[in-house]
Amino acid sequence: MDQVTVVTGGSRGIGAAVAIRLARAGHHIAIGYERAADAAQATAMKVRAEGVRCVTVRADTSDAGQVDDLFDTTRQKLGVVTGLVNNAGITGLLGRFTDTSPEAMRRVIDVNVTGALLCARRAARDMSTRRGGTGGAIVNVSSASSTTGSPGEYVHYAASKAAVDAMTVGLSKELAVEGIRVNCVQPGMTVTDIHATMGDPERPWRNPDRVPMGRPGEPEEIAGAIAWLMSADASYATGAVLRVAGGL
Repeated sequence: MDQVTVVTGGSRGIGAAVAIRLARAGHHIAIGYERAADAAQATAMKVRAEGVRCVTVRADTSDAGQVDDLFDTTRQKLGVVTGLVNNAGITGLLGRFTDTSPEAMRRVIDVNVTGALLCARRAARDMSTRRGGTGGAIVNVSSASSTTGSPGEYVHYAASKAAVDAMTVGLSKELAVEGIRVNCVQPGMTVTDIHATMGDPERPWRNPDRVPMGRPGEPEEIAGAIAWLMSADASYATGAVLRVAGGL
């Protein structure tokens, strides 16, 4: 049976690296993106170069209707969905908690928590053997900040990622008997353009001593961990929260 995997936030950074890595392993890929259409198309070209099929779909994952469109399009164009990498996420601007606006907090929660829940819900409905599906795997992308708390930077973001960790554990237990494995990866400081978006493009290289390995990670290093959790080699792994953070 073909492996068909939805990667949200798949146009750039970790999501793009995951899409390409999974394509190399034979997955057909649906790239969900919100704004970066050109980047999504560029990533799709690299995915197709691995000999698999790929579709790009614009979707705000915090909107249930757009999530349904993403999964419906994937099924129509690529086939039955067997995997989800729940990667879409935002941080908002860096800053102290007391200076963070309620609007910024709400948007982070909408995307990082509600969006992840909506995508996992739809994926589970499609993949559940109880509902006629063939089973599958979900990997949620969290953050090392879910346990460090990220004081002075983005406490609200850290809180949203702690919710993703809790969701992973709960869903892994609920969906195990329905043929769905649910795991989570917690990246640490990783070299992506998200740092520029949050207002500090040089952040990955600042204060390297805070990471025991003394350097930021590369998106491909995070993608490797996600690819393993999506693979048959991880067939007995569910409910795992895997830290990939250079020792942080």
